Amino acid sequence: MKLESKVPEGPLAEKWTKHKFNLKLVNPANKRKYEVIVVGTGLAGASAAASLGELGYNVKAFCFQDSPRRAHSIAAQGGINAAKNYQNDGDSIYRLFYDTIKGGDYRAREGNVYRLAEVSVDIIDQCVAQGVPFAREYGGLLANRSFGGAQVSRTFYARGQTGQQLLLGAYSALNRQIANGKVKMYSRTEMLDVVVVDGKARGIITRDLITGKIESHSAHAVLLCTGGYGNVFYLSTNAKGSNVTAAWRAHKKGALFGNPCFTQIHPTCIPVSGDHQSKLTLMSESLRNDGRVWVPKVAHKGLKAKDAASIPEADRDYFLERKYPSFGNLVPRDVASRNAKMMCDEGRGVGASGLAVFLDFSDAIKRDSRKTIEAKYGNLFDMYQQITGDNPYEMPMMIYPAVHYTMGGLWVDYNLMTSVPGLYALGEANFSDHGANRLGASALMQGLADGYFVIPYTIGDYLANIGWNDKVGIDHPAFKEAIDKVNSQVNKLLSIKGKKTVDEFHRELGLTMWEYCGMSRNETGLKTAKKKIQGIKEEFWKNVDVLGSSNELNMELEKAGRVADFIELGELMVDDALSRSESCGGHFREESQTPEGEALRKDDEFTFVSAWEYKGENQPEELHKEELRFENVKLTQRSYK
Repeated sequence: MKLESKVPEGPLAEKWTKHKFNLKLVNPANKRKYEVIVVGTGLAGASAAASLGELGYNVKAFCFQDSPRRAHSIAAQGGINAAKNYQNDGDSIYRLFYDTIKGGDYRAREGNVYRLAEVSVDIIDQCVAQGVPFAREYGGLLANRSFGGAQVSRTFYARGQTGQQLLLGAYSALNRQIANGKVKMYSRTEMLDVVVVDGKARGIITRDLITGKIESHSAHAVLLCTGGYGNVFYLSTNAKGSNVTAAWRAHKKGALFGNPCFTQIHPTCIPVSGDHQSKLTLMSESLRNDGRVWVPKVAHKGLKAKDAASIPEADRDYFLERKYPSFGNLVPRDVASRNAKMMCDEGRGVGASGLAVFLDFSDAIKRDSRKTIEAKYGNLFDMYQQITGDNPYEMPMMIYPAVHYTMGGLWVDYNLMTSVPGLYALGEANFSDHGANRLGASALMQGLADGYFVIPYTIGDYLANIGWNDKVGIDHPAFKEAIDKVNSQVNKLLSIKGKKTVDEFHRELGLTMWEYCGMSRNETGLKTAKKKIQGIKEEFWKNVDVLGSSNELNMELEKAGRVADFIELGELMVDDALSRSESCGGHFREESQTPEGEALRKDDEFTFVSAWEYKGENQPEELHKEELRFENVKLTQRSYK
C-alpha cells in the first residue's frame, strides 16, 4: 500500500492557499443535498459540525455525554497557541511552525504543521467574535503567556479554564445550527462501528446508552472527532469516559493507525496517592511560568510540602534551570517529565512515595504578590487544594508525570481523510500535527484548526467528486451485517459471566502499559508487555463479568466494549514501540540516548510515519511507512540548553 500524504507541492507558505483554490467546490444549493456524520462534539467535533451546518450541509452529530459541553476538551487549562506576535517578542507563523516541528522531534509533516501555524491566527479572531473571554492586558489587547518549548509568549488563555471557554464558544455555534435545523444532535449515543460499502465510509452503527437500542445512520461522509486513547494506561488525565472505540472500530474496517506508541507524558500532574484512584488530575503547564521545579540535593525520604521551607536555598536543586538554562522550567513536556523521573529514580523524590517533585511559587509570590498569582492561576490553586488539602500559596505543589495526550491516532492525509475514502479524523483522533511530542497549548489549536478552517474546505472536494446521488441507505445489507456484528459482541460480553470485573482487567492492562511502554521503554520490557497483554486478552474473553442486560442503561457493558478495544490497541502500541528502536520525543528507548541521557533519534532509519494495517483477528498487523521529507528545517539533535 502506497501512502499518499497529498501535501501540495510548492513553497511552504503557499501550499494551503493554492490547495484551497485547487479543491473542488460544492455550490450552496447542492450542499443541502449532502449528509455528514460527526462523531464526538469536543472542540474538533463541535467546531466541525457548526461550520458544516453553517455552510448548508445536513449534519448528524453524536456524543456519548449527556451534552456536548461535557466533552473532555472542557478540561484543558492553560491556553491555546497562535502566532499573533502581540508581545512584539519575535514570534511569527514560521517560528510557531519551527517550534512545533522541533518540539515533535522532527516526526511530523512540514506541510501540515505549517498550515496549523498559519490558521492559528484566524482561530483567535473567530473565538473572540464568539465571545470567548480571553485574558487581556491593561491596554485592552489580548494577553499572552509562555509555554514549554518556546522562547516567545504566544499562548492565549482564560485563567486556567481555557478549554472550557473555547468549548462554550464552539458549543454556542453548534447550538445555533441545531436551532436552525441543520445539525441533529444525538447525545448519550455511542458509535460502535463504521459501515463501509464499495470501499467508502457510508455511515455508522450506534447504541443508545439509555435504552440500549442499536441503530444505523447513513451519510455521504463520516468525521471522527473522538479524542485520544490515553486511558489505555487506566490512570491518565483523561476523563473516565474517554476511549478509543470509535477510532479502533474504524481501524478494523480499514483505516490505518499512525504512530500508536507516541504517547505524551505531562510533567505537571498531581501524583498517584493510592489504589482508590480512577484517574489523575492535570495541573496546567502554564504554572511553570511562575513555579520553579526542584528537589533536595540530598535525599530527604518522605519530605512533605509543608516542610519544604526548611530546606535551605543552597540545598535545593532546581534541576531544569540547572540543566537547560535557555528554557529553564519551560522545556517541552517530554524533557521535563524524563528529568522528574530521573530525580525520583536517584532517590531525591519528595512525598510519602518519593514519586514527586516540588513546583514552588514562593519566589513568584514575593516578586509579584499573591493577588497577581491568584489572578493568573486562582482556579488551579483552588483545585489543587481541594484534591490534596495543601495550600499552594503557602507551600509548594507536589507534581509527577502522568499520561496526558496521544500523538498517535488514525492516519490521515493533508485533507484529514483516513485511508478509507469518506472517513475523516480530526483533532486528537488523528496523528497528523504533533510528531513524537505535542507542545503545550497546541491541542486546542489543532482541534479548532481542523474543525473551523480545514475540514470545511477539504470535505467539499470529496463530496463534489462523488456527487450527492452517491449515498447508500440503511437498508443496504452492509448495515444489517454491521448491526449483527455489534449485537454478537454485546451478547458475547454479557454471556461470559466470569469472576473478574471490567475495571480489574483495565487496571492490569494499564499497569502493564505504564511499566513497559510508558515514560521509558526497552526491548526486553516491551516483549514482556506483549506476552502479558496477550494473556490479559485471553483471560478477558473467558473470565470477565458484565452484569445487567443490553436493553438498558448499562455502564459495565459500555466499559467492557471499550476495554476490549484498549487491550487490542495496547498490543499494537507495544508492536509499534518495538519496531521503532530510536528515541524521539515522548518515545524514549533506553537503548538510544545521548551521553547526557537525552533522546537520540536515528534519522537515517526512522524518518517516517508508522501506519499499521489491521489484518484480521489475532493476526499480526502490517506496517506501512510514510516517508517524511524535510525541505525547510534541518534535522538536528534537539537541544533546549
